[in-house]
Amino acid sequence: MEQHFLPRVPCSQLKPLKETPLANAAFWAARRGNLALLRLLLNSGRVDVDCRDSHGTTLLMVASYAGHIDCVKELVLQGADINLQRESGTTALFFAAQQGHNDVVRFLFEFGASTEFRTKDGGTALLAASQYGHMRVVETLLKHGANIHDQLYDGATALFLAAQGGYLDVIRLLLSSGAKVNQPRQDGTAPLWIASQMGHSEVVRVMLLRGADRDAARNDGTTALLKAANKGYNDVIKELLKFSPTLGILKNGTSALHAAVLSGNIKTVRLLLEAGADPALRNKANELPAELTKNEHILRLLRSKEGHRKS
Repeated sequence: MEQHFLPRVPCSQLKPLKETPLANAAFWAARRGNLALLRLLLNSGRVDVDCRDSHGTTLLMVASYAGHIDCVKELVLQGADINLQRESGTTALFFAAQQGHNDVVRFLFEFGASTEFRTKDGGTALLAASQYGHMRVVETLLKHGANIHDQLYDGATALFLAAQGGYLDVIRLLLSSGAKVNQPRQDGTAPLWIASQMGHSEVVRVMLLRGADRDAARNDGTTALLKAANKGYNDVIKELLKFSPTLGILKNGTSALHAAVLSGNIKTVRLLLEAGADPALRNKANELPAELTKNEHILRLLRSKEGHRKS
């Protein structure tokens, strides 16, 4: 399963290329938080407050990324354009949100920062903050009008990204703010599915209690239970089993029990059998679960269940 993240830009890339020595010095000062040098250079009149590197990065973006609030204030008070975008579409607000600098985020809002700008893949400040688990920043963004339904161009929502990272506080905040618990990506992957795939049992529990569809399948037919069974995430499986998910053959032609047997997860096989999974079910290849393993422990479990069912 691919993980769709909004990648952090390494700080080393937020520096000018083929710029003047004074501009280089200003970017260095913004990156390091050297307020005295930054102020000196700006006051000299020889460095534009909105000077850019070859990627469109500004001094304000660099200072916001690094969380140097004093430098951010100096740049804004000297007239820096808060809503300029880098080539990738990122803004100073995006960088501050992604890095979790809530003081910078709050200050930028005081001077007109917008939550509506998007990166080339559809990323927003809210999506970035949710992806990296910055709960206070998410709270601040929502208070200032960020759209709870923002999506990457592949359909991933803030809730999806938070679920992928296992950020329970962010998830609770997003759900209480109106996030849709069953909103999938374009490939059909729902937040519950990705949380199960990543092994985040507490997230799975919260989502199920908030109405997540336990049997929601991706476009490939796999469900949260099948993925957890494949991975051997027994804590996730226990949470899912409390909501009576489908144990039979899925649309993709196999079952969670087949997946668990194939992966060699003995404890998982036992959990599923105890929950009522049928070892006599055949997958789309007409195979019984027992035909997918040579593990004697698993085979004994399957045979004992078969014998119990026959009796």
